[in-house]
Amino acid sequence: MPSDPAEALALWRYHLIAEALDPKLSGRERGLLVRGVVGEHATPAGDPRAVSRNTLDRWIRRYRVDGLAGLRDRPRSDQGSVRLDPALLDEAIRLRLEAPARSAAHISEIVFARHGVRLPERTLSEQLRRRGFTRGELLRDGRTFGRYEADAPDERWIGDVLVGPFVPHPRAPGSVRARLFVLVDDHSRLLVAGRWIGNETLRAGQEVLHAAILRQGLPESLYVDNGSAYSGAELARSCAILGIRLIHSRPYAPQGRGKQERLNRVIRERFLLEATTVGIGSLDELNDRFTAWVERYLNVRVHTETGESPLARYSKGPKRQANPEVLRTAFLWSAQRRVSRTAGVSFEGNEYEVDAALVGRTVELRYRPEDLFAIEVWWQGRQTGWCTPRRIARHVHRQAPPPPPEPIAATGIDYLGQVLADHEATVSGPIAYRDLDGEPF
Repeated sequence: MPSDPAEALALWRYHLIAEALDPKLSGRERGLLVRGVVGEHATPAGDPRAVSRNTLDRWIRRYRVDGLAGLRDRPRSDQGSVRLDPALLDEAIRLRLEAPARSAAHISEIVFARHGVRLPERTLSEQLRRRGFTRGELLRDGRTFGRYEADAPDERWIGDVLVGPFVPHPRAPGSVRARLFVLVDDHSRLLVAGRWIGNETLRAGQEVLHAAILRQGLPESLYVDNGSAYSGAELARSCAILGIRLIHSRPYAPQGRGKQERLNRVIRERFLLEATTVGIGSLDELNDRFTAWVERYLNVRVHTETGESPLARYSKGPKRQANPEVLRTAFLWSAQRRVSRTAGVSFEGNEYEVDAALVGRTVELRYRPEDLFAIEVWWQGRQTGWCTPRRIARHVHRQAPPPPPEPIAATGIDYLGQVLADHEATVSGPIAYRDLDGEPF
């Protein structure tokens, strides 16, 4: 969850309205989608909250005008702790257990009709959640899943991480487990992007997504699992800024990921088998061979289900390109820091100076994890300058892969050759021991 509660709330609101933002929808279709979202939803803090049709329409209008910033909200100043009558809370719990589908608002109405006392809806929801009596925990999920395929290219990309073989470590003795980050277009089965990386991090997943968008354009939605590479708030923020609907598959429910699993099997049986047979010298070598195999075989072969090659089927759809500045902003990371009395902020072990007018205020730092020297300073939704470094101890974020070391220029000194030359000069000089008279030892 983001460290900024206002941003976490904005991302949560975007998740609710993302599907209704599709410009291809008619007014009637959008209305049906919005009505389907109306109801109770868990907030980023885990509290159930009822969302009305008017609220959803207002959020849609605000996002269309100001993007993700339009969904931000200031913290409420009227929140406080409210104690519930234990007897009334007991009755509320029995009402929930009797019919788990009852919402907190409905239970509050029932209690008010019986006793003339209105239980605060949010406080009641919190008490039921703490005791494990949420509707999600009491109701069984009886949904069924059928076969699904996106209707057009770029309607849905599927992201996954395939664990591969051990390869030599690029910067240290020993080996590292290679992991393949892939993005596949659901409609055409085209492998949009793929890269072997030595560690499974959130930034690695973002880098592959960024490269795919630069090459192919924007997808409408991104379907991923709940692994560490896809579950961070940074990816959710990137998708919200770019207008991509981020969908996480339910834990222990692999429905909808069959295409990805079949692709992983093809990669293992037809690429990794051959790569490991001849040997893998490095991650760079593995990536070079994988790129050639994808472009010469995987994306151009005729798919058994579609009857077309993935590349031919993918090429039929229009592309939605991203604004370069919006794309740059979307992949910046964000952190909250309070400005000290000396107009300084501390971040990742580094010390920076900011505008003196921000002393005592909490500002947002936006940065690329690979470059902690250039950090933007934002306050109240607008940029107010840059951080001026005072002391730099780290140049990259801990979660960013370090850049490869620069090669050291050779000195041309052959120490062992010099030793050999000195030795030969000693034994073959003016006085050679083998030329001395006398019997050998």
